[in-house]
Amino acid sequence: MKFLATRLPGVFLIQPEWKEDERGGFARNFCRQEFDAHGLNPDVSQCNISFNRRRGTLRGLHYQADPYGEDKLVRCSAGAVYDVALDLRQKSPTYRFWMAAELTAINRHMLYIPVGVAHGFMTLQDDTEIFYQMSVPWHPEAARGIRWNDPAFNVIWPEDEPVISVRDRSYPDFAP
Repeated sequence: MKFLATRLPGVFLIQPEWKEDERGGFARNFCRQEFDAHGLNPDVSQCNISFNRRRGTLRGLHYQADPYGEDKLVRCSAGAVYDVALDLRQKSPTYRFWMAAELTAINRHMLYIPVGVAHGFMTLQDDTEIFYQMSVPWHPEAARGIRWNDPAFNVIWPEDEPVISVRDRSYPDFAP
């Protein structure tokens, strides 16, 4: 696997090293030893799947508050997404900055998102599926969110009129 640092400290784009032969292909998409070597949390406590019927579906930006902060590893298993990480760590040099990567079933790239960084995505194709590995189980009382179009962050999304839940559309303006 290739671990590519992004502009947000601790957020990595991970590219599996695909090996092909006449039968097809093979790649590792998780290795505890390699995650440890890059200073990433290798613990997996929960795995989730998000299926999205329509292109332009937006989920996020979500995170869990302490003491249930979570590290996430996100991969697109069908279709394609524009995947966003937003730094909410007040002591980070990139506090309130964001980055995005295109994750597709074809490129097999993954995004590692550490504790304190919010996550969201917009689907780029119909019938898109995302697979998540999380370091801690979901705790509803710790669930938090940032509105997708909050002017405090100016995240640029591929579409202006997303398919979005009432909850995700209704988060208040960010207050540091």
